[in-house]
Amino acid sequence: MSAKSAYRVPSDLPRVVPVFPLTGAIVLPRWPLPLNIFEPRYLNMVDDALAGDRLIGMVQPRPDADAVARGPALQDVGCVARVMSFSETEDGRYLISLTGICRFRIQAELDIALPYRKVEADFEPFAADLSTVPALTHVDREELQEALAHYVDVNGFQADWSAVADAPAEVLVNALSTACPFDPHAKQALLEAPDVGARADLLIALLERYGSPPGDGGHALQ
Repeated sequence: MSAKSAYRVPSDLPRVVPVFPLTGAIVLPRWPLPLNIFEPRYLNMVDDALAGDRLIGMVQPRPDADAVARGPALQDVGCVARVMSFSETEDGRYLISLTGICRFRIQAELDIALPYRKVEADFEPFAADLSTVPALTHVDREELQEALAHYVDVNGFQADWSAVADAPAEVLVNALSTACPFDPHAKQALLEAPDVGARADLLIALLERYGSPPGDGGHALQ
């Protein structure tokens, strides 16, 4: 069963999901995320996911909050993703590829006798993520590409400009949102943006901010 056909409404998703807290990494609906899994507790989590519904929630820890009993405090919003492929290395790691399904708001964390963490997830606020045809939103591609050009120039990066020009708007926005090395606050803001258009507007602002020369004001999203 494909990820697209399996989940059409929030009630198709489980109320409880395992979560993988990872700073600086977000997964977005309809977008892939490769992961290298090596910690025993998360190897256990992947084993259990593969034996079940293959779903894992990606969520960032809160960088400015005190730890809770089971580890770092978590952001309120994450995104559940499906394990689409995996392989095992000779040294016991898993190389997995996730595809984002739907964002969720954490209702509560479960007190469970497992090495990894599980939460109660509310998918209703993000039901639109499950649409097979995302709502049309305005993306100013010219402004986005100008901001990207300045960003890569200032930071000494490279870009495949033919791929940038050819990519559909959602693909371009999601690719840049997940790949650009912004700080965790910025990544979380991109994840929580209401739609692709809002994410694109925020992305432009971040590219401009991170494209500022050193000493021009700091990069952190406040």
